[in-house]
Amino acid sequence: MASSMMETLSNEFAAAAEKHSPSVVAVHARRWMPSSGIEWKKGVVVTANHAIRRDEEIKVVRHDGKGVTATLAGRDPSTDLAVLKLSEAGVAAAEIGDSASLKLGNLVLALGRSRSGNLVASAGIVGGVSGEWRAWRGGKLDQHIRLDLELYAGFSGGPLIDARGKVVGINTGGLARGRAVTIPVATVNRVVDELLEKGHIARPYLGIAMQPVAIPEAMRAKVKGGSGLLVVHVEQGGPAEKGGVLLGDVLTSIQGKALEEMDTLMDLLGSAKVGDTCSIEAIRGGEVAKVSIKLGDRPTK
Repeated sequence: MASSMMETLSNEFAAAAEKHSPSVVAVHARRWMPSSGIEWKKGVVVTANHAIRRDEEIKVVRHDGKGVTATLAGRDPSTDLAVLKLSEAGVAAAEIGDSASLKLGNLVLALGRSRSGNLVASAGIVGGVSGEWRAWRGGKLDQHIRLDLELYAGFSGGPLIDARGKVVGINTGGLARGRAVTIPVATVNRVVDELLEKGHIARPYLGIAMQPVAIPEAMRAKVKGGSGLLVVHVEQGGPAEKGGVLLGDVLTSIQGKALEEMDTLMDLLGSAKVGDTCSIEAIRGGEVAKVSIKLGDRPTK
């Protein structure tokens, strides 16, 4: 019985790989090693942003070995997604499923294309799944889907296939510092739509680099919390400089919330919009200073 079940599952995964082969492509946009991608919609390929090293002279190789030129429609480093428009649409777009149905321990299949253009696969399980997750680059994903499988060189940008034989996300090794994760369908759809419409994702930012520091005992009665964020770099012409933030300021609160760690700031920026104005309190020269910053649009590069 167990042998029969394994044979059935094996055949189903083999059939799923064959079914999705026409929509899985190799993306040549860097030296030596191409990345993988998938024709998410007809004429539109989704791949991993970190593997796109040039904006021009991008070639996509299909399952039949045919190469077609592609133009970069837009990229979002924070979610590690890039969207390409093909000069010639393929025969079929991907069959998209629902990543929200994934459960811990589910068997999954990662697909990609090798340097020679062959379809390649890596099997494993969902090693971790939870709710919304913010990647180290700042992008918010609708789910945190961690994979327990080998994501070989060139696999980033390729699809994850569930046991039903449907695409449930885009795989990447560029969002979790070496760990293989899957960008869920809901996130991919949202990013793809905005990149096709605008060419980039509007993400608010301040234009400063900071590190946590302890607030001197003498100042703690005047500010919120026992620590703050020391400004170690101010981007020239950025929102913070325009708002009056200076190198050496210690930011203690934003919109009335204590700034004791970077996560507080990242959460606020994640829910804010470009053009919003933020009120910030800071320690400057032993006194409390107040500044107002109009959030700018984070540069795409």
